[in-house]
Amino acid sequence: MTKEKCFILGIETSCDETSAAVVQDGRKILSNVISSQVELHKRYGGVVPEIASRKHIEMIDIVINDALEQAGMTLEEVDAIGVTYGPGLVGALLVGVSTAKAMAFALDKPLIGVHHIEGHIAANYLEHSDLMPPYMCLVASGGHSHIVWVKDYKQFEIMGQTRDDAAGEAFDKVARILGLGYPGGPLIDKLAKQGNKDAVHFPRARFEDGSLDFSFSGVKTAVLNYIHRLEQIGESYDRADIAASFQHAVVEVLVDKTIAAAKKAGVNAIALAGGVAANSALRELMVKKASEEHMKVYYPSPLLCTDNAAMIACAAYYGLQEGMEAGLDLNAVPNLPLLSSNLPNWK
Repeated sequence: MTKEKCFILGIETSCDETSAAVVQDGRKILSNVISSQVELHKRYGGVVPEIASRKHIEMIDIVINDALEQAGMTLEEVDAIGVTYGPGLVGALLVGVSTAKAMAFALDKPLIGVHHIEGHIAANYLEHSDLMPPYMCLVASGGHSHIVWVKDYKQFEIMGQTRDDAAGEAFDKVARILGLGYPGGPLIDKLAKQGNKDAVHFPRARFEDGSLDFSFSGVKTAVLNYIHRLEQIGESYDRADIAASFQHAVVEVLVDKTIAAAKKAGVNAIALAGGVAANSALRELMVKKASEEHMKVYYPSPLLCTDNAAMIACAAYYGLQEGMEAGLDLNAVPNLPLLSSNLPNWK
């Protein structure tokens, strides 16, 4: 598009946040409304898909109207509509996709399908005007742990990924073991500040073939076995020490493999994305070790680490520039692969 200013309405409903946002030229947030369901799901210790879907239906029109009002715009003034179409919970995704398709059809506006992980990567552009490809991005959340080489705004290569639990999933499970509640990531981060990260040595999964993949199921099981063993012999344990030691084991592997990927690709910039990117220990260790390699580290503010529509609008902007418009047959794809040549806006 050659228009002087380009306004994208983004919609995000992949899990338990209903969000809508308006972003100008892919970089300037005019509004970013997020309706969180954390309190709703907390009693169950995790997200209940059916409840999430019903809440999205209840909130979707409200957050869109709020986003447009805060941006001081009408739907007619929006240039395109971007929406997360996968991966995620299928019922939740369908709420956003169906809404976006209806709006695009009624308004005769371009529809841009956005991969959720691509959205997390794009969140960094919203706060760092100097960040441009190529760079290495660590995407770590409750459902994903990927090291992605961002070669250009719409060109990506996976350098490593989890072979079992995602990092955020491991945080949630260990938080449950420690009786901390849900969501586990922020609670472990807070408790770990009171503990000694060197108190317990939990295993770090490293593969003999030199792979940059992750595995976090082992460290999660090690925490469970450690606590059970002490309980069986009647010994006490310090939850803060366990939280700090577990967190350090996970963070150390995330940092080391991301930096190794950056060195392998020959890039000198690293970005963090996803919910785990808000973890203070991860940020501190990444900055420390990256600086030793003369690499610069970028990460979004905590709000943009969570699921939000501003990041989806940002990613949709770059898709629009490449002419990656989706048809009205766009559907929710809960297990959408990170890279595929036949997807409407992922190449």
